[in-house]
Amino acid sequence: MIALDNVGIRLPGFAVDDVSLTVGEGDFYVLMGPTGAGKTLILEAVAGLVPLAAGRIRIAGRDVSALPPEQRRIGIVYQDYALFPHLTVAANIRYGLPYHPDAADGRQIDGLVDLLRVGDLLHRRPATLSGGEQQRVALARALAVCPRVLLLDEPLAALDPRFRGELREHLRSLQRTTGVTMLMVTHDFVEALTLADRGAIVNRGRIEQEDTIEALFQRPATPFVADFVGMKNLFPAMFVPAGARLGALTVVLGDGGPATGRGYVAIRPEDIILSPGTLHSSMRNSFAGTVIGSTGQGFHHEVTVRCDATDFCALITRQAFLDLGITPGLPLNVSFKATAMHVIS
Repeated sequence: MIALDNVGIRLPGFAVDDVSLTVGEGDFYVLMGPTGAGKTLILEAVAGLVPLAAGRIRIAGRDVSALPPEQRRIGIVYQDYALFPHLTVAANIRYGLPYHPDAADGRQIDGLVDLLRVGDLLHRRPATLSGGEQQRVALARALAVCPRVLLLDEPLAALDPRFRGELREHLRSLQRTTGVTMLMVTHDFVEALTLADRGAIVNRGRIEQEDTIEALFQRPATPFVADFVGMKNLFPAMFVPAGARLGALTVVLGDGGPATGRGYVAIRPEDIILSPGTLHSSMRNSFAGTVIGSTGQGFHHEVTVRCDATDFCALITRQAFLDLGITPGLPLNVSFKATAMHVIS
């Protein structure tokens, strides 16, 4: 449905270079990456809001690189809603219809109003609505013109957690019900994991990795991606048969890894088990260590345990933190499955 072929964008002080990606028809696709990586710029290039310096963009097989936004059949929703304050909700939703002949009769609007539960809001103005209500109206307005593609730029970032969860359900329901192809920029891993089919990590204006969401989080292709998606245990390694040496430690790898050479191994903090003594289990990696620090994260704690000269970061529940009596200097065992180790050659 959407294909970017070697797209380049030039702005003063920043550039997007050689970006190629494909979003299948009816897919929910996310762009992730640090602030300033170029995600929104790529989104706006698809919308036709910024010109291309190189490459081309195709939607449903049609080259739209030189077309203005109104001829691309694309809807876009921003984080700040961008509703017209002087118009009612009904007028906001219907605003784009005159510019889109295929949707001009507005027959689809009643269904959208029901699906997004904005029927009771139609005569109100945006200033009287909550953030969650405004975002639902913004979604209805974007979908009212029957777009082939819906672009979403951090659409839930400004909402409180309860409304964010509610809007996530709305987005997934919309995608399944309407079949519209969705391309979203997000920093939120929960959104990516619960909504998306595929995605890409953007770094300094380039695609670092494009893959399924599961692969991005579980099988990162580069050290940057591993660090970005939360594999805080990322170690330079020397590979040996069936394992890897991390300084004085040798870990067993589930997939064997390269027989020789150097690279990286990584493991997610939530895949590490902490115990006060040797853990009797089938896990093939277990090392004695000492707690050197911890950080509270609400319902969870990150605990750093040093085993010889290698520091492992584990994510445990607040109750487990209290049960173990975590304090600096406490001796603990670090254990994890061989299959939890990811190899970056």
